[in-house]
This record gives sequence, structure tokens and C-alpha cells, in this order.
Amino acid sequence: MYITLPNDIKVYYREDGSPTSPTILLLHGFPSSSNQFRKLMPILAAKYHVVAPDLPGFGFTEIPEELDFKYTFANVASTIGSFLDALQIKNFVVYVFDYGAPTGFRLALERPEAVTAIVSQNGNAYDEGLAPFWDPLRKLWAAADGSEEEKQIRATVQNAILTFEATKAQYLVGELDADKIDDPASYHLDWALMSRPGNKEIQLDLFKDYVSNVVLYPQFQEYLRKSQVPVLAVWGKNDLIFAAPGAEAFKRDVKDVKVVLLDGGHFSSESHAAEIGDLMLGFLEDRKI
Repeated sequence: MYITLPNDIKVYYREDGSPTSPTILLLHGFPSSSNQFRKLMPILAAKYHVVAPDLPGFGFTEIPEELDFKYTFANVASTIGSFLDALQIKNFVVYVFDYGAPTGFRLALERPEAVTAIVSQNGNAYDEGLAPFWDPLRKLWAAADGSEEEKQIRATVQNAILTFEATKAQYLVGELDADKIDDPASYHLDWALMSRPGNKEIQLDLFKDYVSNVVLYPQFQEYLRKSQVPVLAVWGKNDLIFAAPGAEAFKRDVKDVKVVLLDGGHFSSESHAAEIGDLMLGFLEDRKI
């Protein structure tokens, strides 16, 4: 379903469970959408109100051309904050994955009292979690805006990452049993939406801006230390994008933390949805959330 924000952005979102129950906000990552949570949502909806929006630049969320929207993580987080306000969601558990992590942590910095718990599924907030995948992107971060060097790096990154083969690989690499990724519609949908006119430029802009999240990692960690919000870090340990040490790092800052390393890859919500759902339900029930 859609909801239109005051600036005319139409956010597409999926919703399940009773609105009178505590809310879980599911934040997807690159290159996916709320479709990523189609297996997990029915499990959580038995006890919770579950909401999963499509981030700007992904899925079916619509950004008016005349808005001249800048695809930065600050603007992505601001949009999701406006989405929460439009739905009058005051408090929530936040599930962060990939790009959903900087989005969720930015929300937490802005409204720390709203976050009742964090579930991080390969959702990074520490330097240790940045795998070698990010090395070519570091060159993009360092290149001057508009320079010939930046243009060349953007072309290299596009050819390496913004392809159907790379999209599919994010689902399959690290999965010992490829049959667990049993729905090829997932990566085909991701690729179809990424192939829309202008979308690859959007993705490159977000790659470029990801450094703004790394700069904020110390603030994210300070938030965790001060708030002591409960954290469940459940990661595919074979992820080639966000490495398992990023999950273990939460132990430095959070006392009430549970780390579970699954034998899976980046999209463990595809291969281990039932296990993640059960872990979440148990974790939240134990903390009376």
C-alpha cells in the first residue's frame, strides 16, 4: 500500500499484524525492497504490528521529479522519519539490514526514545564489519565530486556491481545450500527495478554517500552505549559485504546483546527466515517488548 507524505513522496510499504500491537519497523537494503521481508512478516505478525517501507530509490516508492530529491542517506532517513510520523508510529523495534542500518541508526540518533530494541541482520555500525567488498568504493569516496577520476570509478563500480549477475550473487554467495534461496523472483525483481531509467545513477550516488555513514559510526556507537537498547545481532556469517566481526563488535557497547551467526550469506532473511523470526520473537518476549 502507499502513503503520501507532505512533500508528495509516495512511500510504498507492506503491513501485517494488529496496529494495536507493538510495532516492528523492517528496513531493507541494497538492492532489495520490502519484498525482502515477505517470509519474515507473517511470523512476526502473530504478535506484532509489522511495517516494511521501500526506501527512496528502491522498490515501488515514488519520488516526484519536481522535488529534485538528493539521494543521500540523510534524506533517506528523513523520508522514513516522515513516514513514521504519517503513520503515527511513536515507538518501535527496528530491524536493520544493509542500507537499513544507517537509516535506522540515523533515526535512533534523532529520536532515541522511540527505539525499544534493535535487530541487526547484517546491519553494520562498526569498521570491523566492512568487508573487502568496500575497497573499490573507498576510492569512490575519496574522488573529488565531478572529477574525471570519479567518473571513471563510477563506471567501474557500475560494471562490477550494478549487474544482474552481481545482484543474484548477493543472494547466493555464502549460502552452503543454494536451494534455500528458493524464489528467483527476489533477485529478478531487484534487477528489474534497478534497471529503470535513472536508477543506476541513484545507486551510484548512494554508494558515493555511504562514507557519510562511516563518519557517523562513532555517533551510532555512542548512542548504543548511552541508550543501552537491547540488540539482537543475527548475521549470515559468510556475508562478503558486511563481515561477521561487525556483529561481534556490538558486544563492546551494549550489555544486553545477543549475537547469533547463521551459516548463510548476505540475504539470510531469504534462507533463514523461520530461524530469524523465532529468534526475534524469543528475544523480544524475554524483554517484555
